[in-house]
Amino acid sequence: MKKFFAILSARNKEFFRDKSALSWNFAFPVLLIFGFAFMFSDEGSKLYKIGIYQQSINEIKQATRPPSELAFKNLKHISFVDYENLEKAILKVDQHKIDLLVDFEHKKYWVNQTSSKGYIVEQLLLAQLPDMTRQETDGRAVRYVDWVMPGILGMNMMFSCLFGVGYVIVRYRKNGVLKRFQATPLTAFEFLTAQVISRLLIVLLVTTLLFVGCNLFINFYVLGSYFNLLIIAMLGSTSMIAMSLLIASRSSSEELTGGLLNFASWPMMLLSGVWFSLEGAHPVVQKIAQIFPLTHILEAARAVMTDGAGLMEIKDNLLVLLVMTIIFLFLGSKLFNWGSERT
Repeated sequence: MKKFFAILSARNKEFFRDKSALSWNFAFPVLLIFGFAFMFSDEGSKLYKIGIYQQSINEIKQATRPPSELAFKNLKHISFVDYENLEKAILKVDQHKIDLLVDFEHKKYWVNQTSSKGYIVEQLLLAQLPDMTRQETDGRAVRYVDWVMPGILGMNMMFSCLFGVGYVIVRYRKNGVLKRFQATPLTAFEFLTAQVISRLLIVLLVTTLLFVGCNLFINFYVLGSYFNLLIIAMLGSTSMIAMSLLIASRSSSEELTGGLLNFASWPMMLLSGVWFSLEGAHPVVQKIAQIFPLTHILEAARAVMTDGAGLMEIKDNLLVLLVMTIIFLFLGSKLFNWGSERT
């Protein structure tokens, strides 16, 4: 028992003397609690979502609309979204992303005949505007599993990239392996690049097998190109691997590195739209989410899958991921420390 208590005491002292890791264990839960409180502070969520098609949104003023139309648009618990592209708006109805699409100018509306919410809002519309002409759609609904699947695979990629690389680098440094590498002609950039390629191949293989295997049973909703999805996965994985290398570029403390990796991964998992859409979140939250690679991975993947977007339509997301990768790799190679902090 003396040996047991000696080791127990030594490990406790080691933890409490690591001020950075100790502080993080207190700070991280507090940040999560306040983050959730801020994100979900708005309880006035809408029950239905209706699209309004207008060829030029800026030219049509609410004051010029008939009283019946204004009365309909003033109904409570309904969210109204303006669209200028009719084809994209109808696709939203097909996929059950909006419950109804209305064109007040031409007195027409589109409703998905398989949508239960669409039936309700259609009755509300006809009660105010009985002269509207009905247009039916019957497109396949985008199920929640179709929407959340990129988030789950993206989250799995994130944890594999961050923790599968960061801890390895720290362990190499702590055990003196990196000091041995330093004695060779190997440069920091070459070493980090090899780590990126190695983990990238593993992540792509695992993600592809998961997607193909699940798709055989679930039949995911995919309108766009599988090749585009592969490009998104490659760029996204590379950016998160490079982020992990930057985080682990100098530290020899596994506790501190674990805290930093959690600091990067948990906000991404909560704010990047893995489980739920950020459309109704606070605008500040939506802006903060744009600094995370996972946000751009999921935005691009869902645009390809549910909207059939091409590379040019998601070029902004791809460019952000590319820039992040270059910045992370450059800083990681500059800050990289070969040696161990132990003497």
